[in-house]
Amino acid sequence: MAALLAIIALALIFDFINGFHDAANSIATIVSTRVMSPRMAVLWAAFFNFVAFLVFDTHVAGNIAKGVVPSVVTLTLVASGLIGAIVWNLVTWYYGLPSSSSHALLGGLAGAAITKAGFSSLDSKFFGKTALFIVVSPVVGLIIGFILMHVVTAIFRNAAPRKVDRGFRSMQLVSAALYSLGHGGNDAQKTMGIIVAALIASGHLVATEKGKSPHVPLWVVLICHAAMGLGTMSGGWRIVRTMGMKITKLAPVGGFCAETSGAITLFMATGLGIPVSTTHTITGSIVGVGSTRKLSAVRWGVAGRIVWAWVLTVPAAAGVSALAYLLAHALGIPG
Repeated sequence: MAALLAIIALALIFDFINGFHDAANSIATIVSTRVMSPRMAVLWAAFFNFVAFLVFDTHVAGNIAKGVVPSVVTLTLVASGLIGAIVWNLVTWYYGLPSSSSHALLGGLAGAAITKAGFSSLDSKFFGKTALFIVVSPVVGLIIGFILMHVVTAIFRNAAPRKVDRGFRSMQLVSAALYSLGHGGNDAQKTMGIIVAALIASGHLVATEKGKSPHVPLWVVLICHAAMGLGTMSGGWRIVRTMGMKITKLAPVGGFCAETSGAITLFMATGLGIPVSTTHTITGSIVGVGSTRKLSAVRWGVAGRIVWAWVLTVPAAAGVSALAYLLAHALGIPG
């Protein structure tokens, strides 16, 4: 029982770090356009991150919990996966790189599972779909952001700029809230899936039939959303500066279009039960909005460094988790 509680605590630490690491996803645009102060923005985002459990079902959590063959999953394996994700998140946070907490977690889990039982221990369909959406989610965000910005520009092209700016400053409150809902609905569920996997491994929850998602207890839903909300409230200012100010310059209308297109993408993915990267999604949306002015409006050097962080996330987290699992095995820790 003590080992299970330690794993749950470690999972909530990851969830908290996910909150402040990915706080930039929810608030970067609204802070950079000066619609809200940083302090008010994180409170706004934290609230909507938390209440997301009232809006979304737990399809994503269930899919993550069955991502590794149940007979392979042990508390040691889950702990190793979490360590891999936490280490990579802290490294990228330190350097101000908006990498994906989602893919760090999945990479960590996969690295430990492969080290223990080989590639056959993974649900290839689930991981294949997730890998595909590493590319799909930012592209969808980019396309929707590009189209939405063009549509909004066409509608308001004859309006007074000051009036448009004032109107969209208010609209950004709505778009930021929607994006934070999508962030909480998709990202908090990843930690729920890890805790459910630990509960199954320890015999505290019965595994379902192969191919079916396990039940996610309400207390797991609540503590995961609470941890993410608290993490968001702590802020992630290094990444906020990269996301909101270094990729491209945004006005309130651009911030609204980026957040709205990102929210649409997240809502669709969560409805389909696919764990996507909120970081990838909002970055794609910001680039799509910025490129409507001209391609040179996007700072491609910054965008390139972000893409490299994306590419390295899964193998780096998998490598750390594999080392953690091997170390545990060498120390005689069962699992």
